[in-house]
Amino acid sequence: LVQLVESGGDSVQTGGSLRLSCAASGGTDSPYHMAWFRQPPGKKREAVAAADNRGRTDYADSVQGRFTVSIDNTKNMLYLQMDSLKPEDTGMYTCAAAPRSWGYPRLAVGGYQYYGQGTQVTVSS
Repeated sequence: LVQLVESGGDSVQTGGSLRLSCAASGGTDSPYHMAWFRQPPGKKREAVAAADNRGRTDYADSVQGRFTVSIDNTKNMLYLQMDSLKPEDTGMYTCAAAPRSWGYPRLAVGGYQYYGQGTQVTVSS
């Protein structure tokens, strides 16, 4: 069983930056494919960014050019650098992981096997 722990969420103003981290532990089928999802208030979960275990990345159109996802397979860590934050980026950000033996799920919501508890990001105008 893989455990995912996110950190780095905070409250910032429009235009600010945050860096989220996700630590994966447990399990044996690493290095993992990993992704960030978010759930805005009153809305469904949506994909933000993903990285396969070789470093290939994918981004939602809404964050392309502002967010950067990176993966450190040696430490089983996933990061999300978020710049030029907007109020619509507000939400609970959750890390997800899929085993190495799976195909890379890219931005598929529900395509990952493990999910963390999340870290809250709030962007005020």
